[in-house]
Amino acid sequence: MCTMGAPREEKLKSVLEAVPAGFVVDASWLETQGVSRFLTRKYIESGWLERLERGVFRRPAPQPTLLDWQTCLLSLQNIMGYKVHAGGMTALSEQGYRHYLPLGAPAHVWVYGEDIPPWLSRVKLDAPLTMRGASLFSDPGLGLMENKTANALTTPWGWALGMSTPERAILEALDELPAHESFHNLDKIFEGLASLSPRRLTALLQSCRKIKVRRLFFIFADRHKHAWRERLNPEDFKLGTGDRALVKGGKIHPRYRIMVPAEFVETTTGADDGP
Repeated sequence: MCTMGAPREEKLKSVLEAVPAGFVVDASWLETQGVSRFLTRKYIESGWLERLERGVFRRPAPQPTLLDWQTCLLSLQNIMGYKVHAGGMTALSEQGYRHYLPLGAPAHVWVYGEDIPPWLSRVKLDAPLTMRGASLFSDPGLGLMENKTANALTTPWGWALGMSTPERAILEALDELPAHESFHNLDKIFEGLASLSPRRLTALLQSCRKIKVRRLFFIFADRHKHAWRERLNPEDFKLGTGDRALVKGGKIHPRYRIMVPAEFVETTTGADDGP
């Protein structure tokens, strides 16, 4: 049986109170709690922590399993305080907008953040991660939410997963065209985005730093003609000048001047500008 002095016991107590079973912390966070590397090794030897990767530790769970991505992100957000969120296609999927799921393998999880820790790419999770910075928007905190739906992963602490709103997530997903997303997939998702907030869209489009994303957004918006489209005037946003090449073998959209698959030129012309 391992015996510890009172200071060590107090530090261990603070860690156990902050970290639910199965959740993750890193060496930097442990140091802020007054837990040295030497003491961390003692906690590992005593079974209070387990090492996942160099400088990354998990509080053991009753039934050890491969660390799931939701628990990892909740740990980053709510314990260690990293400014990261689930975004793009992952946020759309978690909120019920995804139409197609990959066969035979877990879907990639899209993680965005201002200070993603380097070790995140090395930790083994139940799904592969694709990580992006927060540079798409001039206001990196705009359009974020806590997913508190009935199927959201929660803990006794009442945590909910921080992620992009649908308005932000669709712009993040558009930024991945055509290399990491397909026009067909996003077209099906746009079909279901009937209840977006025009006020939130306006703020995000104004904050968006990429002309490509703004132009693509209006191509899809014109194509599906949801009610919120009438509240957005493309002339209110900086769409830039000149043609943009995006896909090979496509056509230049006559209005938004970006090369897209031919079907998105033939069926999106003639949309109203809005008020």
